[in-house]
Amino acid sequence: MNAFQALPLRQQGLLLTGGGALIMSPDALLIKLAGLPDAEILMWRGLLSALGFLLIVVARNGRGTFNAYRRCGWTGIGVALLFSLTTCGFVLGNQYTKGGNVLMILAGSPLIAASLSWLLLKERLPRHTWLAILLCMAGISLIVVDDAGAGSWVGNGFALMAATTLAINFTLCRTRPGVDMSPMLTFSGLIVAVGAGQVVGATSGFSLPPPDRLLLVVLLCLFIVPAGVTLLQRGPLYLPAAEVGLLLLLEVVVGTLWVWWILAERPAPLAFVGGGLVLATLVAKGLYERRLERRVLPAMATD
Repeated sequence: MNAFQALPLRQQGLLLTGGGALIMSPDALLIKLAGLPDAEILMWRGLLSALGFLLIVVARNGRGTFNAYRRCGWTGIGVALLFSLTTCGFVLGNQYTKGGNVLMILAGSPLIAASLSWLLLKERLPRHTWLAILLCMAGISLIVVDDAGAGSWVGNGFALMAATTLAINFTLCRTRPGVDMSPMLTFSGLIVAVGAGQVVGATSGFSLPPPDRLLLVVLLCLFIVPAGVTLLQRGPLYLPAAEVGLLLLLEVVVGTLWVWWILAERPAPLAFVGGGLVLATLVAKGLYERRLERRVLPAMATD
């Protein structure tokens, strides 16, 4: 047993999900920097991420790779289809509207996941988790308040599709406790690549992006997306779907800082307040739950 496996399951889930969110934080920035047409960025993202996901599954499972896919069953097929829609919604949302709109709509994902888990799985979240969700949504709203009215309905619709399908995905994973659904992300990438590839073939035709843009695409789609999303997809093994969505908000805050640093787009003062509120809420929630664990574990040991 390594040091990670020795941690309580909840702490493992927090590390996996938080780490995945941080790895994924440059996602929106790199999509903007690549500047490729809709279908092309989706095709490359799907194809390269499928390869990256497959390499991760093989590295983790070795000779048990086939069984890792087989264990996912029909639920895994649903996960693959849902994440395909999430990918399309996120990428196209960033193409058709301002990034702030996409981030604000995605901030609603924890509430959607919490509602679905309560209705379908009868998972009841403690009051402090609901409070954290509301505070984080308030913080995200402050980050993008100066950007809220400039987007198109098309882009906002795609962002809403991404938020909804992501919440359903995490909720669906919770119906199969103990089964790692991350291998099915391979098929999600292939679905996106085939669909977008048909559009590319019928319109502009297949060609490699310019070298500078190709480097960004490879960095994002072959390395960042497979590593980050694999960690995120494993989150529901350890945490309720709503809490996985809550930790995803780290991507929003850190992603804003990436844009500020790389593109010199200085956030408004309210954005600093909003980002601070999100980070402070997540830290306070983690410390509070750690304190609860320290009270509960000794009590369980004496029973």
